[in-house]
Amino acid sequence: MKAIWNGAIGFGLVNIPIKIYSATETSKLDLDMLDKSDFSNIRFKRVNENTGKEVKWENIVKGYLMDEQYIVLDEQDYEAASPEKTKILSIDQFVKEEEVDSIYFETPYYLEPQKNGENAYRLLLKALEETQMVGIGTFVLRESEAIGMIRPYNDNILILNKLRFDQEIRDYAGLKIPARKAPKPAELKMAVSLIKQLSQDFDPAMYKDTYSDELLKIIKQKAKGKNPKTPKAPAAKEGKVIDLMAQLKASLNTSKSKSAS
Repeated sequence: MKAIWNGAIGFGLVNIPIKIYSATETSKLDLDMLDKSDFSNIRFKRVNENTGKEVKWENIVKGYLMDEQYIVLDEQDYEAASPEKTKILSIDQFVKEEEVDSIYFETPYYLEPQKNGENAYRLLLKALEETQMVGIGTFVLRESEAIGMIRPYNDNILILNKLRFDQEIRDYAGLKIPARKAPKPAELKMAVSLIKQLSQDFDPAMYKDTYSDELLKIIKQKAKGKNPKTPKAPAAKEGKVIDLMAQLKASLNTSKSKSAS
């Protein structure tokens, strides 16, 4: 793996030199965009809008449009905006992990201690485990500020979850959410029973990206000249009054039969 950030965690007066690595990768099939007429690959070019000529990566810079004029930025400008945050993720507070709503979670990263940072790394890991807390702080990643939440993962490693800023969360006031009122006691009792019947410890390994597997099967069939049959998906019925009690009873019976088998 290649590190995407080199710096340190600021933990009080202790600095822990670390490297950040992406903790996830996509499981989606790598599909290319093709021209329908002859299946030629579609290529995207970086073109100068005035000359129409392609521009090489090394000649591309970034700028901000102000008063109809671009102000061009370079690496020194990014660091000058917040020199400390480009190299140090300073933990500002410690909180209980359950206090951080999942809507704020964005991307996970692995943290690896650099040379001479191993002892401080282990210390922070153990201290977070003992207190059952997580550390929150900000840093600059890929030319933008981010919130980071540091927590223990699998007993022997620290993980960093990039969090969204509060201003990035959309207001849902414009959605047609039904008014909150108490459901029928019998329906609630049955819904709770169904939840309890389906309750178990979370096992992420039981969830696989089966859609990509099935799509690959179709690709292989088409490669052999076969046309796979497409089963019809059940359509969502809008505007129809739902008999919740009947659906709950059927769900409970189905769940019980699966448990018995």
